[in-house]
Amino acid sequence: MNKVEKFSIKQTVKQMEGNIVSDMNGEKVMLSVQNGKYYNLGALGGEIWDQIKEPITIEDLITTLRTKYEVEQQQCEEQTIAFLRQLMDEGLVEAE
Repeated sequence: MNKVEKFSIKQTVKQMEGNIVSDMNGEKVMLSVQNGKYYNLGALGGEIWDQIKEPITIEDLITTLRTKYEVEQQQCEEQTIAFLRQLMDEGLVEAE
């Protein structure tokens, strides 16, 4: 997998295959078949996970999130990129 130190908002991200995802009380939980780990993505993390099912630029993802939630541009970018970086470090997403 290609690790990316710093994401560009122009990059495309998408889910890696091989994860079992379920809704539990409004939050997404996931089991990675590849590494055998369990993750609680939470409500917002679950929203991001749903949005990256198909390849999407980080810029479009942030626009979608800002349309749905009242959040400042910079805060949305920072938190979204930090979350995506965590997912990438766990081998759950890939970036192009």
